[in-house]
Amino acid sequence: MQEVMEPILQIQVLGKFTLRYGETVISDEDDRSRKVWAVLAYLIYHREKIISQQELVDLCWGEDTRSSDPHNALKSVVHRIRATLDKLQEGLGRTLLRRKAGCYIWNTDVPLEVDAEVFDTLCSRGAALEGDERLEAYQQALALYSNDILPKLSSELWLVPITTYYHQRYVQTAEESIQLLEEQDRLQEAILLARQAVRIEPYQERLYAQLIRTLLKMGNQKGAIAVYEEMSELFFSNFGVMPSDELRALYRKATRTVNNHALSVEDLRDQLKEEHVIGGAMLCTYDFFKILYRSETRTMARTGNTAHLCLLTVAAKDGSELPKRSLDRAMENLQELIRQNLRKGDVASQCSVSQYVILLPRANYENSHMVANRLMTAFYRRYPHSPARLRCVVQPLEPVE
Repeated sequence: MQEVMEPILQIQVLGKFTLRYGETVISDEDDRSRKVWAVLAYLIYHREKIISQQELVDLCWGEDTRSSDPHNALKSVVHRIRATLDKLQEGLGRTLLRRKAGCYIWNTDVPLEVDAEVFDTLCSRGAALEGDERLEAYQQALALYSNDILPKLSSELWLVPITTYYHQRYVQTAEESIQLLEEQDRLQEAILLARQAVRIEPYQERLYAQLIRTLLKMGNQKGAIAVYEEMSELFFSNFGVMPSDELRALYRKATRTVNNHALSVEDLRDQLKEEHVIGGAMLCTYDFFKILYRSETRTMARTGNTAHLCLLTVAAKDGSELPKRSLDRAMENLQELIRQNLRKGDVASQCSVSQYVILLPRANYENSHMVANRLMTAFYRRYPHSPARLRCVVQPLEPVE
C-alpha cells in the first residue's frame, strides 16, 4: 500500500502573507486583525526557539498600558491564531502551535517552506556559481521577490532588520543579474528586470543607470528620457537633490539625436522645431539651463549685450523652511506664474527644492528687478492666504573672457 505524503506548509511572506496547505490557502487579506498576523509571523520566523508569554506580550503591547490584562489578551490572540490555522486543516492550529510551561513552541516536525528563505538560498547558490548557472539561480530567486517582506507589518520593529537584509540582497542580486543579461545581449529581459527593480527600490541610482543604459543600447531614447525625468522628479521632490553626474551624462546622451542618414534642411528644421509651443517663458531641466546660461555668457562676450540672473526663493513668513506640502504647492503655483508672466525668450528652471532660477537675456538691471517684482506681486495677489513668502536676488551675468 502506497504511503500518503503529508503536504508541506508553504508560506509566502514576500509581497504578501499567505499560507498554503494542500489545496487550501489563507491570507492576511481574509482576517484584518493585525496582532494575529504579527504574532503568527513572529512565531514562524522564530520557530526554532521557545518563546515566553512575556516576549509575545511585549511584542503585542510594548509600553501600551491600555490592556489591563495583557496575558489574558494574549491567550485570545493565540486562540485566534489557532482558529486561523485550522482553516487549512482541522486541528492544525494546535498541532503547529504548542504551549508548554507557560511558553509557546512552533512544531518544527511539520515540514514547511518559507519563500524568503528559499530566495536567500538561491541567492547564495548563485553567488557560488558562474556564468549561465549563476544567472539561472538568480532568476529563480528574483521570481520569488514580488515585493519586500510582510509589507502590512513593515512598522514592526523586530521586522525592520529582517526586511533590510532581504531588500539589500534583492537589490544586489538584481544588479548582478541585469549586468549578466546585458553581457549576453538579452537586453529586453534586462529592461524588464530593471523596471521591476526600480519599482521595489525607487531610490537606488545604480538601478536607474542600468535601466537607462540598456534602453539606450536598444535605441529607445524616448524611454530613457522618460525614466530619467521620472527619477529626477522623484529624487527632487523627496530629497531636494539632483541626479548624479553619471545619470546626467546618460540623460544628455539620450537627448542627443543622431540620424543614420544625411538630412535635408527641411527635415532638419522639422526636428529642431519646438512642439506644442506654450506662451511665456521656457521651463527646462537644470542641466539644460546650465547649458543655456553658458551659451549666453559666451554670446555676451562677443556682442556686448547684457543679461541678468534672477533667483527666487520660497520660504515661510519668518524665513524658516515651509512644511513639505505647503512648499510643493507654492512651488507649483510659482512655476505657473513664471510661465505666464515672462517673455518667450526668457528661460527658467527649478534649481533646488525651494528655488527657481530665471535667465533674462538682453535685460538691464532695472528691467530685471521689475520682472522679479512683477512676479512677486502676482504671487501675493493670486495667493493672498499662502503661507509662503518670496525672496529675490538679481545678479548680472559675467561674460566669458
